[in-house]
This record gives sequence, C-alpha cells and structure tokens, in this order.
Amino acid sequence: MTKERLYLYDTTLRDGAQTSGVDFSVNEKIVVADLLERLGVDYVEGGYPGANPTDTEFFAEKRTERATFTAFGMTKRAGRSAANDPGLQETLASCSDACCFVAKAWDYHVEVALGCTNQENLDSIHETVTAAVAAGKEAMIDCEHFFDGYKANPEYALDCARTAYQAGARWIILCDTNGGTLPDEVHHIVTRVQEVVPGTHLGIHTHDDTGHAVANSLAAVDAGVRQVQGTLNGLGERCGNANLVTLIPTLKLKRAFSDRFEIGVSEAQLADITAISHAFDEVLNRSPDRQAPYVGETAFATKAGIHASAILKDPQTYEHIPPESVGNSRRVLVSDQAGKSNLLGELGRVGIKVDKADPRLDRLLALVKEREAEGYAYEAADASFELLARRELGEVPRFFEINSFRVMVERRFNAIGDLVTMSEAVVKIDIDGEPRMSVAEGNGPVNALDTALRKDLGKYQSAIEGLELIDYKVRILNGGTGAVTRVLIESQDTRTHRRWFTIGVSSNIVDASFQALVDSITFALLKSGEAVDA
Repeated sequence: MTKERLYLYDTTLRDGAQTSGVDFSVNEKIVVADLLERLGVDYVEGGYPGANPTDTEFFAEKRTERATFTAFGMTKRAGRSAANDPGLQETLASCSDACCFVAKAWDYHVEVALGCTNQENLDSIHETVTAAVAAGKEAMIDCEHFFDGYKANPEYALDCARTAYQAGARWIILCDTNGGTLPDEVHHIVTRVQEVVPGTHLGIHTHDDTGHAVANSLAAVDAGVRQVQGTLNGLGERCGNANLVTLIPTLKLKRAFSDRFEIGVSEAQLADITAISHAFDEVLNRSPDRQAPYVGETAFATKAGIHASAILKDPQTYEHIPPESVGNSRRVLVSDQAGKSNLLGELGRVGIKVDKADPRLDRLLALVKEREAEGYAYEAADASFELLARRELGEVPRFFEINSFRVMVERRFNAIGDLVTMSEAVVKIDIDGEPRMSVAEGNGPVNALDTALRKDLGKYQSAIEGLELIDYKVRILNGGTGAVTRVLIESQDTRTHRRWFTIGVSSNIVDASFQALVDSITFALLKSGEAVDA
C-alpha cells in the first residue's frame, strides 16, 4: 500500500521566538536553521522580514539547502492594494522560497482587530495569495483562531479557508491560536473543513495551553491534514507549541501513523534527534528537560528492582521503542547496555571510523562518562567531542602546549574621571620545544586571553587568520559563587564559513573559558590542513 506524505513545518525561529526570555540573534538563527536541516524538516519558517532588524538581515539571503525557506507575513491591509502594502511587499521581496501569511478566521477578530468587514478580510486573503503566486512564491495562509472562529461562525471560518484555496494557496493552516481546543473537537472540525478544502492542502498549528498540542496535531493528521507545524522542544509563547521532537518519533515509529504515512526524516536523522534537541537547548542556554518524551535523560531510565531485572532480560518489557532509534540510551543502574553503540554512532557522525572491537573505545567511553559527570555536555560541542575522541585514538598532533596563563582585571578611574575596567592576559605556550609568551589587553578577561593566545602561534598563524568567536554562553551547574561553570563557545572560520562549538568546565569561569578557547583554536588548526606539516 502506498503511504501518504506528511510534511513537517518548523516555526521555531518565528513562533518559537515569541517565548518569554528567548531572543535569537542572526547567528543563532543560522545555527538553529542548520539543526533543522540536519533533522530533515520540510519547511523552515525563519521569521517575519521587515518586522525587526534581525529577521530582515536573516532573510537577506537563503538560509537552507534542502528545506523550503519560508517567510512569515500578514495579508494586505483593507483599503489598499497588494502592490501598495509595504509589509506585504517586503515579505515577497525576501530571499524565501515560500510565504506564510496570517489571516483572521474568526469574525470577532475581523471586527475588533482589523476594523474591516468580513468581505474585505476575504478580499485581502484572495489578493495576498494571488500576489504571492505571481511573485513565484509557494503561498500559505495561516488561519488564525480558526477553531474558535469555527465554533462562533462556522460558515465564515470555512469561507476564509475556501477563499485561500481557490486563490491558489498551497497550504491552508488551521490554527488553534488560543490552545484551548481538545482532540475530539479538532478531529470533527478538520473533517468538516475538507468539504471545502482537500486534506492534501491543509495544515495544523496547535498550542499547548491545555497540554494537548501534540495530541491535537495527531488528531488533525488522523482526520486528514497533511502538513504539521511545530517547534523544537515545544518552544513557543505562553505554554508553547506542538513539540516536533515528540511528534516526529511518534509519526515515524508508531504503527497507527507509520503504516499510513511517510515523513521526510530518515532513520539516521531520527537517531540524531536526541542530540539535536539537546544542542538546541544549549543554544537557548537552558538545561534539557530530563523527562521529555523520547529524548529526555530519564526517558529510558529504570531504577534497580523488578523493572530493571525484566529490562535486562528483554528490553521490550518496559520500553515502548528501542532508545537507540531516537539516539537515546537505556539507563539501568546495574548495567548500561547501549553505551558503546551510542559512542560509535557519534564517532561516525563526526567522521571518525573505528572498529567496534577496538579496545580504545572502552577507554574513550569511560572518559566521556567521566567528563559528563563533571559537567561537560558534548551533544552541543561537537568540536570538543571530536578532539577528545581523536586524542584518545591518537590522531591529534600537538600543535602547541600551554605552559601557563595569567589574567589581571583592573577597575579604576581614568584621567578624565570615567570609571573603566581593563583586563590584561599573559599566555605562555610551547611550539616545537620553543617557548613563547604573549601579552594582550581586552575589554574582559576572556577577550584578553583570546587575543593573547592567538597573538603568536608561529608557523600556524596563517591557519587562524579567519578564526573569530561569534558567541559565548555560560551556565552555572550548581549553586554559590564557587559553583562549577560550563562555558560554550561558538567559533567560525570566515574563509570557509565552517562553524563549531567547544566547551570548558571548571569552578573557575576564566579557566573554563580558556579550555573552550584552546579547543577552538586546536580544532581550527586540525581542520585547516596544518596537521600535514606538524
């Protein structure tokens, strides 16, 4: 039997950005877009060009290779043509493949929020879709408050969906904007909508205000929609959006859906979903949800006792799926059966080939576990993990040795009476037995250390000319001023546009930062080809 295709639409960078406390930079948006490409979603909605400088810059160029790069916008305002609506025109002018336009589908909002007639709202929907299609864009209409609108005035809500479809919209998205609709209502209403729009042109967008966003999305799929919208880790305003990290394994692994539908996520990409989820949390600088379905640290954890005994005999007794299928691992206090296979998967992902019988794998696995117990999180720091693995496997040249470093921070009034803070760093290294010392000033201890460390690398200097640090995150792992601190640094080679993350952990924030800096430079040298000359 031929399976029907379901399309995955991610709105992390737009709807997810409305989360309290979340404010993506352009660089962070690029990183998240890369994670979404790695996961295999079909659409990446990058934001609202023209709404703010960040989104405008992000849409100055196409940011995806495989996924459909999508811009968000509003339908044209009543009383003016599509050609004379600046907001609409800026959305159409963006470097996007598709445009998703929000339209009111509840007549109450048409009157209160838009201040126009119901017919004028329908005209705006029709003319916006027509303009997008004429501009060569894949057009979508996001029917805001659709389910509440249907409950209040079903015929008008259906008119909005019908108008968008007849104008040429590829997708008409049914939105549970307030997040208050329940699964049986979603199923009933989606079924009714298909009297005017075929399910192959319908999408679902749910919020989690009743804790039913995932269930509502699945109910909509069962009823006929063929596009599912959501965010990484359920990010979103108020209580969040439907969590794609939960939806994707359910659609892929549960027979009620996998027997009927196929999605664009391969088995290999599904096995990467735990690492992607955790890497995204690191971008947000927050701790992963330990009890998250499929990807949480405790999702497949069992304490010693009759459950653990049964799992050791046959994992299917207490596991609804094999944890390895989503890149997670079984955790049983008396045994850890999946450690080496997970390690082999990670090594393969970063391009390291090693025989599974190689005795060095046991040493590396023990080292990774030891480091993670100390606070390292390698899911988000691929470069540091690769260096750790290659060192244990004997594949990283000793480009330079750190002998010592020292940092001084001075806070004083300058000659004109302004209060200033200045840092000075001294770094002593050894290259091919030759000691070198560099001194540099910076606007903080990490900046000073970075400048001093890169000041004189001798024969390797040319290899780091394009190296720049583009992000720096700190997380406190336990309480108090003497807390253990994790530092995550994002680096980039401006010549090749390669990006990588490195990590450091210490009770001293400067020492943790220095560890991450050293790894960043070492990784840059390793990938530059300088290893050949070392």
